[in-house]
Amino acid sequence: MRSSPPENGSFLKQIPLFSGLTESEIQKIEAVSFEKSFLKDTVIINEGDETNSLYIILKGRADALSMDQSGRQIILNVFRPGDYFGEMSFIDAEPRSAAVITKEKSKFIVIKREAFQKIIAENPELMLNMMKGLVWKIRVATKQIEDLAFKDVYGRIARLLTELKNEEDVVTEKLTNTEIAFRVGASREMVSRIISELKNGGYIEKNRGMIQLKSPLPYQF
Repeated sequence: MRSSPPENGSFLKQIPLFSGLTESEIQKIEAVSFEKSFLKDTVIINEGDETNSLYIILKGRADALSMDQSGRQIILNVFRPGDYFGEMSFIDAEPRSAAVITKEKSKFIVIKREAFQKIIAENPELMLNMMKGLVWKIRVATKQIEDLAFKDVYGRIARLLTELKNEEDVVTEKLTNTEIAFRVGASREMVSRIISELKNGGYIEKNRGMIQLKSPLPYQF
């Protein structure tokens, strides 16, 4: 891991959190931020950590994970360039609600709470933008809770693949069965069986880790 002054200040302008800010206001944020690079499979924060930084992803990918008492993991969120995390603890100073781990070599912009709070005091719309982002994450979390409560494992897998596919019905994100299991809160064995049955039924095709949806997934399986 290494840190350095930010090299991608213009990148901040593309992030919804900072939409509406002037050039001079963006420069104020650049002045209190710095970059950090992490190798793949690096734990950036642990669930329960008491930290005070906001992380904005410049390059790479990271997953937000939670683990139950039996050690089973579930992926709560996937962060890609332009996404940010840490804002809840950033606002209320409470311990982190999930662990975040890089899934490939990644680079982040990091902003400390104290410095950012001064900027927020001068730009209330920043807090409004942050609230909008929190509302979106709450909606995603609500969907996850509904899936776990009301849908079977197949239903959760079908929803995941449908949400991740592009216009060509291809899930370009390379998902292993283990990762799908983490995302839908199921065992790898169950996921492997369902994926195998979908392939045998001609509904999907896997090639180099990518999944092609060959025909509409059945409502029930």
